[in-house]
Amino acid sequence: MDRPGVPFARRLDEYGDAPALITSDGTVTYRELAERVETGARQLGDIRRLVCICGANDVEVIVAYLAALAAGHPVLLAPGDNPGSIDAAIAAYRPDVVVRRDHDGRTAVEELCAGSTHVLHPDLALLLSTSGSTGSPKLVRLSHRNVQSNAEAIAEYLDIRSTDRAATTLPMHYCYGLSVIHSHLLRGAALVLTTCSVADAEFWELFRSHGGTGFAGVPYTFDLLDRVGFDTLDLPDLRYVTQAGGRLAPDRVQTYADLGRRRGWDFFVMYGQTEATARMAYLPPELADTHPQTIGRPIPGGSFRIEPLIDAPGDTGELVYSGPNVMLGYAEGPEDLRLGDVLGGELRTGDLARCREDGLYEVVGRRSRFAKIFGLRIDLALVESTLAEHGLRSCCVGGADELIVAVELGGTVDGAREVAARAAGLPTGAVRVRAVSELPRTATGKPDYSAVTALARRPEPAQSACPDGRADAAALRALYADILNCPNVTDDSSFVSSGGDSLSYVRMSLQLEQLLGYLPENWHTTRIGDFEPHCGRRRPSVETNVLLRAVAIILIAGSHIHLFTLLGGAHVLLGVAGYNFARFHLSSAGRTDRVRHTLVSVGRIALPSMLWLGCVIALTGEYRITSAFLLNGILGPPGWTIEWRYWFVEAIVYILLVVAALLCIPVVDRTERTYPFLFPMGLVAVGLLTRYGLIDIDDSRNRILTASVVFWFFALGWAAAKATTVWHRMCVTVAIVATVPGFFFGETRREIIVIGGLCLLVWLRSVPCPTVVSRVAGVLASASLYIYLTHFQVYLPLRDDHPWLALALSLLVGIMYWQAVTFVLRLGRRGALRSAAPGNLTGRRPLPFREPEFRRVRPG
Repeated sequence: MDRPGVPFARRLDEYGDAPALITSDGTVTYRELAERVETGARQLGDIRRLVCICGANDVEVIVAYLAALAAGHPVLLAPGDNPGSIDAAIAAYRPDVVVRRDHDGRTAVEELCAGSTHVLHPDLALLLSTSGSTGSPKLVRLSHRNVQSNAEAIAEYLDIRSTDRAATTLPMHYCYGLSVIHSHLLRGAALVLTTCSVADAEFWELFRSHGGTGFAGVPYTFDLLDRVGFDTLDLPDLRYVTQAGGRLAPDRVQTYADLGRRRGWDFFVMYGQTEATARMAYLPPELADTHPQTIGRPIPGGSFRIEPLIDAPGDTGELVYSGPNVMLGYAEGPEDLRLGDVLGGELRTGDLARCREDGLYEVVGRRSRFAKIFGLRIDLALVESTLAEHGLRSCCVGGADELIVAVELGGTVDGAREVAARAAGLPTGAVRVRAVSELPRTATGKPDYSAVTALARRPEPAQSACPDGRADAAALRALYADILNCPNVTDDSSFVSSGGDSLSYVRMSLQLEQLLGYLPENWHTTRIGDFEPHCGRRRPSVETNVLLRAVAIILIAGSHIHLFTLLGGAHVLLGVAGYNFARFHLSSAGRTDRVRHTLVSVGRIALPSMLWLGCVIALTGEYRITSAFLLNGILGPPGWTIEWRYWFVEAIVYILLVVAALLCIPVVDRTERTYPFLFPMGLVAVGLLTRYGLIDIDDSRNRILTASVVFWFFALGWAAAKATTVWHRMCVTVAIVATVPGFFFGETRREIIVIGGLCLLVWLRSVPCPTVVSRVAGVLASASLYIYLTHFQVYLPLRDDHPWLALALSLLVGIMYWQAVTFVLRLGRRGALRSAAPGNLTGRRPLPFREPEFRRVRPG
């Protein structure tokens, strides 16, 4: 008997050398994909087993997924970006094989048992969560026929062609995102694999350069498109845009349908549920402008009927769908994997709908979207739509004898309460409204009603025992998105994982402390969802590294102005730079992401520096052109000249580039992860080779300004950040006290300042101080690089006659330049989206592929 499997996954080779998977690194053809799938199927073995795959829009993961489908192994698809959900899925269903990324970014196949511990129904092909997260053990059981038939139906009504190129805008583990993969591979079309958001310039550059013809979006996706000016983008190859995953307001459906008609692409509004594999209905583009409130007609091969309900109007009832894509049933645990079809191809959607005279179906509510309050049956969807008519975006849930409304900032709480009360027919006292900066959403962009319910359990702001410390997750997400210019912030995001670095760290820490009422320890690596508000008063404090940056820049500028002679601040800043590098760049992310993050930070240091120096040279001719390119430390001139004023900037850039190059090497990356404290201590030892002249460096006073010589300060700061025990801190302290003396040619005061600053970094995480001091320190620390860049041009004309004025203006100009750069960076993201020129396909590069590592993990 032939093993079951999904047909399209077995027929990939029919499309020959046509492109199948496209990334920024190259292309995999269908022939190559088929060969890799066949190899993966052999690797999974002949015994039919339950395979848990951690989904990702990645070549190796998709190969493993297709290999399982082709060979007939049932797949439990888990969210690859959520370790907690992965662990929950493994614990609940005990898969025989797990496919996921390891610390090196490789896709590893972990064989948990040689055979299978499950009885698997022969029709079972795929297990998906109904919510897009496997945090709950309840999964949807889909058959090979479900997957194949839904892919065929979608490909038919979208008219997917072999020349199409669809971008992966949605997670693979989400049924909508997965349906894009299925339907396009079925027709021999190509997938443009990316994890970028539609709000990222990189997404549109990749989409244009590879002739992208289509992409999918949930309602939140279209919010992002509005923000980036999608209507102004030049997308010459775009052929269709699809929308599902929740109701899009009719006026916005009309807006996008009209935009598509003017620009030459089709806009498909679609309706579906995971229980129907993905899609049940679609609205043809030609009807979107005139019937935007409807879900359209059933997909090919499917049908609807309206089942009357006692408490619903005559023409309204529950929408019931029939078709070959209806699931086999639910699974509550591994024992349910032996079950076959328990639904008979019919699905009760739970949606209230009606069939119009023109044959189009319109969903008017949700059976579960009603609440009983004071004996009244409240239509929550009606309340939300009424609020929307008043310009208020909201989510509503029913509580215990009250209506709970989360409303985005933009209107008064009292105004929203009155509108909601009138729409629900309730007294205003029975409506509780919470204003949030952004409505809570699930990872797939849908409204998170459980999070809205959780809002109601928090004390009202006016009654809170700690009003300054109450912050909801939505407010935190909005804060992170604003400061880090990162729209894809979720409760699982942290400062580090969202791209934070030392340049944005200070501003974030100050605003986070204001929002929470305190600054949690290790907040930079803490998930947003794990933050807890603090009740009670805490003594205000400032983080030591922030205070050191502020003090150091004042010492640098003041010493240059000759107000005092307290040198050593720049070398302390080198240690702080190493400290922050270790905290912000050495996360648990893969090697490539670490290096990319480091290079982005290099750019944020180098580009403003080069711009400033270039302008100074153009206007005054004061420096050699090599300074504008930060090459003075490499090309000279030898000996002290005014070009060496910017040695610190060059040293930081050189050091970060060298460290990024080192971490590109797999063995170095693995060593650092395995020995996080010993590794930087080893770098300290390497740095001492130049510090003590064991490797010959110019003996002039420029020694103390040369990147290769001062590297050991950076490594000491790195080690300080990784010192987690008293013994570790003692080792770093001994290294500081033993190696700094004698470095500055007998300048004892300078040595004391450097030793003191670095030791503070080792032993104190924060320093108590008045709030006003922490605020001032935060501003100076954030602007420290820019003050260093600009102060030479500010203080020199004023140093002799007005030294204190020179210092004040030096700080002020640096702060202004910092603010200007920050403003430009924010604008640059949108500008890049609008102005980036489309690339050209000049040929296909084969995409490097590594066979997934196969290892057996002993049970228990």
